[in-house]
Amino acid sequence: MATEVLPDPHALRMGRRERALAQMDAHGLDILVLGRQANIRYVTGAPQLWIAGTRPFGPMCVVVRASGDIYLNSTDDEGVPEEIGHDHLYGLAWNPVTLIDVLKKIDGAERAGRVGTDAITPTFAALLPEAFPNAELVDAEVAMRAARRVKTPDEIAAMGSALRIAERGLAAALAEFAPGASERTLAGAMMEAMAAGGVSTPATQDAAWVTSKEHPWRRADSGEARPGDLVAFAAGALANGYVAEVGRTWPVGEVDVATRELFGRSDALYHNMLAACRPGAPTSGLLAAYQSAGEPIPPMPIAHGLGLGFDPPVVSEPLLDAGEHDELEAGMVLAITGYVWQQGTGAVYRRDTVHITEDGVDVMTTSPAWPG
Repeated sequence: MATEVLPDPHALRMGRRERALAQMDAHGLDILVLGRQANIRYVTGAPQLWIAGTRPFGPMCVVVRASGDIYLNSTDDEGVPEEIGHDHLYGLAWNPVTLIDVLKKIDGAERAGRVGTDAITPTFAALLPEAFPNAELVDAEVAMRAARRVKTPDEIAAMGSALRIAERGLAAALAEFAPGASERTLAGAMMEAMAAGGVSTPATQDAAWVTSKEHPWRRADSGEARPGDLVAFAAGALANGYVAEVGRTWPVGEVDVATRELFGRSDALYHNMLAACRPGAPTSGLLAAYQSAGEPIPPMPIAHGLGLGFDPPVVSEPLLDAGEHDELEAGMVLAITGYVWQQGTGAVYRRDTVHITEDGVDVMTTSPAWPG
């Protein structure tokens, strides 16, 4: 087995880089200074250390629009694409002034009139003008989000590979599913199968849980699958930088009429959500899918973009109420989530990865839903 770290395939990284440079042009950015890991991988194709949570901003990557040159913070060239030469690599420095000295030497730094960053801290807000003395500093995250929201064909293929690994994890958990199985056992089976597929970083926090029969948005306290329970499974894989997700719910033991009716409601909601996934449609249509099915809208997002981590849009009722309006575009990839609940029965949770196309929607997940 090969153990060296390799850059993303040439076509994949070039397609993304073209989109990033196009957005730099559209937003009038002469230079892009990036600190977020997913953005850096997007423009460079160099695998980055996946870090959960937050970290302070640092100028870890610089893109010059006029030349297309990329400067990358790296202590060696492992995983760095061949088009980024050794003379465009610079080492990590704890002193931010040292990093500013590196930026000063970048060709075009002194002439740049508009420089964008994807984040900023007070320290670098004060220091970056020294590297770009004639530039206006602006928020470049808007440009990066515009580039990343629509996926290239090579990105779709990469996400398909991640999805297959997640689905194998789900299948392994279902193979262990039986009355008396603990949530830990099911989660362990899922993680083991995903690790065997080369993924040791799950994209979701929970893997399997017994849904509550008493509260619509909670999990049961038992931690063990008992006859009559509904158990939700969430498999998410971070493979080669790309995230893909699938979620399903399975009943334990014999299924009564109320449970069958609940799964029927889930199917109706799912088809409503698919009908809302078309290019040019407002994301609010996904919330309307819940309303037309007569289902309460969950307090958590019911859809979010997928890619190198989470991409726009994020669809939830609070964000819509706050004025976060968006529309779907061909090339977007979303995780759409259906969630229905019944007192005394539990919840049916379903999550699918879907690709918005010019003709409508392509469901990328292939895992069967119950009954299946």
